[in-house]
Amino acid sequence: MLAEKVEELSGENIYACYQCGKCSAGCPMAEQMDFLPNQVILLILRGNEEVIDSKTPWICAQCYQCGTRCPKNVDITKIMEALRAIKLRKNVDYIKMRFKKNLPQIAVVSAARKYTG
Repeated sequence: MLAEKVEELSGENIYACYQCGKCSAGCPMAEQMDFLPNQVILLILRGNEEVIDSKTPWICAQCYQCGTRCPKNVDITKIMEALRAIKLRKNVDYIKMRFKKNLPQIAVVSAARKYTG
């Protein structure tokens, strides 16, 4: 059910992922995430809705590094966007976030885009 919803919102075939981990290896924000990008896909495939409440979709910098490294052309940024949309559709009016200081500029710009619409 979760996988179908994510596929519908993102337009990505998450079943194409074979967990090579190249997306996670190249992610500049992986250190801040509670689940690595390939783990997010695995949780979605297993129907584990814990991924919706995780920090990872909100920390994703949307730099497209993961998508360019993926040998199956799975665009994980679209999957992260779908997870954020699912969370927002639950009418949660705030997201409690804690970041380390000195974040990369791309993360700050990405967060501004996500939180201001």
